[in-house]
Amino acid sequence: MSNIQIKRYGNEHTMELRDHNGLKYLVFPKIEELGVVDHLFSTRIGGVSKGCFAETNLSYTRGDDKEAVDENYRLVADALGHGRTLDDFVCTFQTHTTNVKVITEEDRGKGPKIQRDYTDIDGLVTNVPGIILGTFHADCPPVFFIDPVKRAIGLSHSGWKGTKGRISAKTIEKMHENYGTESSDLICAIGPSICGPCYEIGEDVAKEFKEVFTEDELKDNELLVPYPNGKYRLYLWNVIRYTLLQSGVKSENIIVTDICTRCNPELLFSHRVHGEKRGNLCAFLSIKQ
Repeated sequence: MSNIQIKRYGNEHTMELRDHNGLKYLVFPKIEELGVVDHLFSTRIGGVSKGCFAETNLSYTRGDDKEAVDENYRLVADALGHGRTLDDFVCTFQTHTTNVKVITEEDRGKGPKIQRDYTDIDGLVTNVPGIILGTFHADCPPVFFIDPVKRAIGLSHSGWKGTKGRISAKTIEKMHENYGTESSDLICAIGPSICGPCYEIGEDVAKEFKEVFTEDELKDNELLVPYPNGKYRLYLWNVIRYTLLQSGVKSENIIVTDICTRCNPELLFSHRVHGEKRGNLCAFLSIKQ
């Protein structure tokens, strides 16, 4: 593991690289310290997929062999521990919405083990111990939500459309409605994705954010930064953090990744680098049993 050079954003080292039987993954030490949940964010390294999917592709929809993806999930389950299997995963069906689904015991296994009977779901919440929530990524941020008081969790895929639509706020609302979660109790973490300096967008996407945030909000919080030739830099991490703060999450309870997918293409899949011929990363979160 020592020969893997991670290009980091800033100097806080909010995430650490771990190894379990050759499977390499990223974790937030501050989340581990809570002792309430198991979590990880996958990397490309340590799975059994081949070719452009090498090595740890966790998507069944990109053309990879199902048997290889199944085995990659088994490796993740083993890394998460407690004897869990493919039966314990529940995954999103992402279409860049702000829809959040409540996951119950009846949903266990939907994703790798059982065909999902839902679509257009980019966020998941549950209070069932042992169920492993999973979201898919290749430049878009995952957002982890942990309520250590009510012992409930949430996990959302927050691409630019979901970020603009404040999927983080909607995930918190869903947790409050179903589990009584108070935003002031939440510990939230924004996972690896494309960083602001790497995320160049045009006027069309910038306009979308200008319609939902004021000029002062965009500037003062470094959400959208003008760039030459009519381009912009979109700082998704900052937008999500600002949304969490607006929702009542305490500043000291928000952890932001220091790892960019585009800056680390040997370690992580990046849509901007690899295009369509690639695998998918996953974020996973589970309440300890």
